[in-house]
Amino acid sequence: CSWIHKDIPEATAKAIVLGRAAIAKVLLNTPLIAGESPVTKRALVIGGGIAGIQTALDIAEAGYPVDIVEKQPTIGGKMTQIDKTFPTLDCSSCILTPKMVECAQNENITIYSYSEVEAVTGFVGNFTVKIRRKARFVDETKCTGCGVCSEKCPSKKNPNEFNRGLNNRSAIYIPFAQAIPNVPVIDREHCTKFKTGKCGVCSKVCAAGAIDYEQKDEIVTQKYGAIVVATGFDTIKLDKYDEYAYSQSKDVITSLELERIMNAAGPTKGHLERLSDGKAPKELVFIQCVGSRCSDDRGKPYCSKICCMYTAKHAMLIRDKYPDTNVTVFYIDVRTPGKNFDEFYRRAVEQYGVNYIKGQVGKVIPQPDGSLLVQGSDLIDNKQILKKADMVVLATAIEPNPDVRKIATMLTASIDTNNFLTEAHAKLRPVESPTAGIFLSGVCQGPKDIPETVAQAGAAAVKAIGLLAKDKLTTNPCTAHSDELLCNGCSQCANVCPYGAISYEEKQVNDHGIRETRRIAVVNNALCQGCGACTVTCPSGAMDLQGFSNRQILAEVDAICR
Repeated sequence: CSWIHKDIPEATAKAIVLGRAAIAKVLLNTPLIAGESPVTKRALVIGGGIAGIQTALDIAEAGYPVDIVEKQPTIGGKMTQIDKTFPTLDCSSCILTPKMVECAQNENITIYSYSEVEAVTGFVGNFTVKIRRKARFVDETKCTGCGVCSEKCPSKKNPNEFNRGLNNRSAIYIPFAQAIPNVPVIDREHCTKFKTGKCGVCSKVCAAGAIDYEQKDEIVTQKYGAIVVATGFDTIKLDKYDEYAYSQSKDVITSLELERIMNAAGPTKGHLERLSDGKAPKELVFIQCVGSRCSDDRGKPYCSKICCMYTAKHAMLIRDKYPDTNVTVFYIDVRTPGKNFDEFYRRAVEQYGVNYIKGQVGKVIPQPDGSLLVQGSDLIDNKQILKKADMVVLATAIEPNPDVRKIATMLTASIDTNNFLTEAHAKLRPVESPTAGIFLSGVCQGPKDIPETVAQAGAAAVKAIGLLAKDKLTTNPCTAHSDELLCNGCSQCANVCPYGAISYEEKQVNDHGIRETRRIAVVNNALCQGCGACTVTCPSGAMDLQGFSNRQILAEVDAICR
């Protein structure tokens, strides 16, 4: 280190001191022996959206068995609810459903739909996972997916979650026609049989005898070498945004609700119409960044990344199919950073005549005649705008799936203030969690569109395959260890360990001839990364780091001070 200093004699003295400190540490070195742990050659993907599907397919193509756990009755995720995809305007179902079928037919893939991860233990290469398979009350091995039970079910006034509550479904239902698995599930909250003990129509009309009212939840325990988290996203709730009249008018809808309205299988069979009276709107207003880039605690501080593009997509599709409908977009900034994205936005403005106004909307006021009065600002012309609209569409912010915090706790994975899972390194390890053996795929790590999600899913799959290809893993020799005689079992080290590497065991300890049972900290060397957080936290000095022990540090200090 002496060459960086201008004062050579002083630098030389410093170098001598540092060399003396290094020698003092080396004198106390002990052998560091790396351990080994076997690898279970099976992967788990948590989440069955496009990210989970792509990850599972890539791992399965490499020859490794993989399980998909999806909490909904079908795989597919949010992409199944989308009508068209930007910037190519491909039919979403046309590109997604073949992959869903491929998943179902691949012999290396097992789909646990309508299931949730209950518990996760173990470490990289050796995870033990409990999966709760919720009762469908339909035998999947017998059901043929004919749909007669749904047709005959008398309870038909239940909100249809797949169509965002815009129409109703029966108490026994298949979410959508191309669902995988194509097996119905009984909603016991709305089923007359479960509420009153009467009815049983579905059981009577089922020719295959697949209805089983006595079916119970099942716990499946399986071992995995790698886990990929692909839990996806949801749109934020608009309870705190009353100024947009979302709860006051049926004609104020979200972008995802518009997707279902414009879909041929949606609540209006693909016809753009007002939900209040069924009439075709002539004036449509889109409001960008509802809950995104929010400076108060109502929304999210980040940009949701996809809203500018899907709003341009909606505007183009509406202008193309309904040329006499005027479309106005209020925006803060138009962000189109992807390949062909800016050209797509320019097409909406120049070719389709969509009116973009730079400014925010302050209020949407329902009028007595059923129309909506939009009060906004035009920052370019520096003026206030009052615009009458037949329909208002809100580009709502996206957020991680609400279950992601529970999943992160089970996996001891890091999570940021917005509930997105944190990568090990933002640039060099973008699909790996700081916890070894846990990989990230899709929007659970941050907002992204479909192409970026598929790319990250492939990257996560490659990382998982690289792990599964190994027969054994070599553990880091520079790990923490506990002195049984000094440990008092206070749990402070376990509380600060970011990797969940410390547990406690009751052990027989011989303390100067006195045998007694004590609660002792035990370090899992396969999980420990040698960060040293436990050593500085331990009040009794029982935790030490191999290769960088307390004695070695003090010896270095003594050598420097001589």
